[in-house]
Amino acid sequence: MGRENHLSRNLKGLRSSKRRVIIMKYVAFALFLIWVLVRISSGQDSVAKNRSQVVAAMIVKAAEHRTTQSVRYDPAYVVLDYPGGDVPEETGVCTDVVIRTYREALGVDLQKLVHEDMKRNFSVYPRNWGLKRADKNIDHRRVPNLQKYFKRKGAELPVTDDSKFLPGDLVTWDLNGNGLWHIGVVVADDTFVHNIGGGPVREKGIRAWEIVGHYRFHPAIEEQTD
Repeated sequence: MGRENHLSRNLKGLRSSKRRVIIMKYVAFALFLIWVLVRISSGQDSVAKNRSQVVAAMIVKAAEHRTTQSVRYDPAYVVLDYPGGDVPEETGVCTDVVIRTYREALGVDLQKLVHEDMKRNFSVYPRNWGLKRADKNIDHRRVPNLQKYFKRKGAELPVTDDSKFLPGDLVTWDLNGNGLWHIGVVVADDTFVHNIGGGPVREKGIRAWEIVGHYRFHPAIEEQTD
């Protein structure tokens, strides 16, 4: 009887030891999976960061190129081709700097993107001009429409005293505190390209006017076909 009790205790101890080993193996495997997922996530973050830097550099290069072009400031309404329409290359306003920059840098057509989004979601866009429907000739050439589009695409960043404006970012201003909107492309520290009346130029002083918007719009090329 004593030997049987001893044998029973040994068997129970053996089973308990096996359970501990199995549990430890599961724990080790779970930790290994967590490590793999962290590595994958880290790699994805690195790839996304590198892509963002490349896209930003392309935007900056295209914006800088705008300053080499002779452009007369002309806000006139113009009937445009669609998609890919543009006002005459010797004319333009602040928004045309952004539109042409994205076309040159990334092949991204803001005329099409903004117009298509406005057609589907007209009620969420500003009603500042009394329009009742989207207009492919002018939708994308208005700063508030670009602001709304960028926000809807998740490109909006907070505007604070500590905001960091990186090369490739977009900034919008209210020039007179009464709805005189303006937009420019950040190309370096406290430096941006814009057209405020004398053609595209490179200037310093991002905080010279009231900042009303900050955007980092790095679209996937395939987004144009959405």
